[in-house]
Amino acid sequence: MRPSAGDVLGRYELVDRVAVGGMGEVWAARDEVLGREVAVKILKEEFTGDPGFLERFRAEARHSAGLSHPNIAGVYDYGEVEGSAYLVMELVPGAPLSDLIAREGPMDPLRAVRVMAQAASGLGAAHAAGVVHRDVKPGNLLITPDGDVKVTDFGIARAGDQAPLTRTGQVMGTAQYLAPEQAMGRPALPASDVYALGVVAHEMLTGERPFTGDSQVAVAMAQVNDAPPPLPDHVPDGVRELVEVCLRKDPARRPADGSQLAAVAAALGRGDEAGAHR
Repeated sequence: MRPSAGDVLGRYELVDRVAVGGMGEVWAARDEVLGREVAVKILKEEFTGDPGFLERFRAEARHSAGLSHPNIAGVYDYGEVEGSAYLVMELVPGAPLSDLIAREGPMDPLRAVRVMAQAASGLGAAHAAGVVHRDVKPGNLLITPDGDVKVTDFGIARAGDQAPLTRTGQVMGTAQYLAPEQAMGRPALPASDVYALGVVAHEMLTGERPFTGDSQVAVAMAQVNDAPPPLPDHVPDGVRELVEVCLRKDPARRPADGSQLAAVAAALGRGDEAGAHR
């Protein structure tokens, strides 16, 4: 049954539908015990009926709940009731980066690299805790009215890691942001998240995704075989070089994790080209 406003899942009353995605719906909700506003992600029935998926989802919810960082949307709770599985998260004011790009088009390079730095900082904290996101994309980067960045949907990505690209409604490892090693069926690494953030940066700077195709599989193969289109001439050399390094096909030749990337991106965001190369 599709969720409706006023439905109660455990101690959470659904208030407003915020978003609908490939794996489920996100609702603004009220925690009736603590009296605070939260976000509740409710999985689609096709996933709750898969015992293997649910077990992976539960495990990753536990891992994600241990992450605490200003650039990560916190995970508070997990529950299952009457055939529905849901994840309770921090309700972040603002909108996903995907909405910002669609509305405003290409971003100023300094603004883009500052978004990149914040997202990379959050990912770096996850990587230090042994968690790889696996599905970094503009829709999973929330931008607050103050310009802060929150990475979301950690548990979702790992749970779907074994699902094929062609699965109906599948969004894990969205092909447009999938690192070459993931496209070839190899394990995701922290450097895989770095690659995906490089794709996001390219999209912020151009307003378009660098790798396209007529199917998910075709796009994934483009990640493996094709070079990205050149960035516009107005993009500063330091920003251009950073994006190019993130998009290297060999993960060993990229920044090893989010923290390494964040340090360079933050320096560039301050206009400190020299600091970015130290």
